Amino acid sequence: MLFQPLKPKRSDQICTEMPLLSIINHLKDEYIKKYDYLCTTKNNNSRMPKFSVIIPVYNRPEEVVELLDSLTMQSLKADMQVIVVEDGSSTTCEKEIAPYHKQLDLLYIKQDNKGPGGARNRGAQEAQGEYLIFFDSDCVLPSDYLKRTQDHLDNEHLSCFGGPDKAHKFFSSVQKAISYSMTSIFTTGGIRGGKKKMDKFYPRSFNLGVEKSIFDEIGGFSDMRYGEDIDFSMRVLEAGHEIGLISETFVYHKRRTSFRSFFKQVFSSGSARVVLASTHKGALKLVHLLPLFFVLGIPVSILFACLLHWSFALVYPLYFMIVFIHSWHTTNEFKVALLSVVASFIQVVGYGLGFLTGIWMKLTGRSRTYVAFKKTFYK
Repeated sequence: MLFQPLKPKRSDQICTEMPLLSIINHLKDEYIKKYDYLCTTKNNNSRMPKFSVIIPVYNRPEEVVELLDSLTMQSLKADMQVIVVEDGSSTTCEKEIAPYHKQLDLLYIKQDNKGPGGARNRGAQEAQGEYLIFFDSDCVLPSDYLKRTQDHLDNEHLSCFGGPDKAHKFFSSVQKAISYSMTSIFTTGGIRGGKKKMDKFYPRSFNLGVEKSIFDEIGGFSDMRYGEDIDFSMRVLEAGHEIGLISETFVYHKRRTSFRSFFKQVFSSGSARVVLASTHKGALKLVHLLPLFFVLGIPVSILFACLLHWSFALVYPLYFMIVFIHSWHTTNEFKVALLSVVASFIQVVGYGLGFLTGIWMKLTGRSRTYVAFKKTFYK
């Protein structure tokens, strides 16, 4: 066997309370039950791959190992090329991924830091597949991801597609709460792949596929530091190509592992939305303005409660009570429900403050050059 069973680590060895590597052991068990074996050798078929998987990495060697582990368990591994692009990391993953050259059709590329869009473009230059599939390095895939993707594309042609993200049962409570806040109809409007949503679905880079010919046609990702994936999807649509959600091709997305880093993420998303709105017609919808209204409404509700009636002070507590009840019903975990209230507050306030900052940067003529938390975003 080319890889040994992974031994779970103590909870204090990973940034939160549980061993994330146990996810891989769980996926291996599911794979063996489904296919009665575990293929751990590289397929030497010389034909061109159907899919080229591209993974930009920045100082996250442990995360990309988990993703590569899940890729070795793909039932359509013979149709897959894997490209890892090291985007100017000070802590590289070259040593960690070396064993996977024997298990995958794997190409490892180093470059100076150019941001996530530039890293994906570099990987696409070396891609041989008919379709490019982009994942964030903090994702893990179920073993039938590629098969479900292929089955859907056989029945419905899509030039560009994406899938939702989920929290694995082995994720920490904080990660589950963050996942809830990023996918709930009560926070993001379900626009990230939920069944109920308030806006059109645009594939995002944590789980995004596109025909290579279409990628080349529109010139790949822009040089935006954040929001470049939504910009890419919008340009595909504006070029007249089909975009769609494949709901069954989900990924387990670990996201941020602390509320501090989560705030940085959503703040950057809010400021990037202003840039997108100035670049693409129709990019700004009501769902994107709700966090702004939420932030502005806090002092208003306090003022009205003082001057008019105390009941105005109940608006926000009632909202978070709904979030708590919905999260508890969705996750069946009381602790996650409590943390979901915190995560949802950070999500809407962080996005709203980022949006306000983006407006200010636009008014002062710096919206295209401003990058929130550029030096500390990944810390």
